[in-house]
Amino acid sequence: MTAATPSSKRDRAAARLAAVQALYQFQMEATPIAILLDEFHRHRGGAVLAEDESVKGETAFFDDVVKGTIARRDEIDELLSSKLAEGWSLHRLDKTMLQILRAGSYELMARADVPMAAAISEYVDVAHAFFDEREAKFVNGVLDAVGKSVR
Repeated sequence: MTAATPSSKRDRAAARLAAVQALYQFQMEATPIAILLDEFHRHRGGAVLAEDESVKGETAFFDDVVKGTIARRDEIDELLSSKLAEGWSLHRLDKTMLQILRAGSYELMARADVPMAAAISEYVDVAHAFFDEREAKFVNGVLDAVGKSVR
């Protein structure tokens, strides 16, 4: 196994960010999955959707995270609910925060090829794109608890 190159790490980080955005759109607009993926492939994915060969694999990663998270949403939500502090529910979470936690949980559950610490760190970085440090620490704590229970 070879170490990931800086460009492949950026590509995968872009795929994660795009996946969270797609999951948000799916929840808010109920866009059918095939249309949602096509839209992101053609217009919204930035670096994820470049014609560069090294990035095409990350499009497959993006697709897996989006489709897998949607397919396993009930299972993921049950797991996430069990990791929230008493008095908290998924309904109280910001909609973007919920998608970050769902995508991160899916990756921890289904992508054994990604080290747990790397997956958590990447979704903390995604959280920083939308939130302050406090919320990023929340993502870290919840995904760490998820990771410990599924790996």
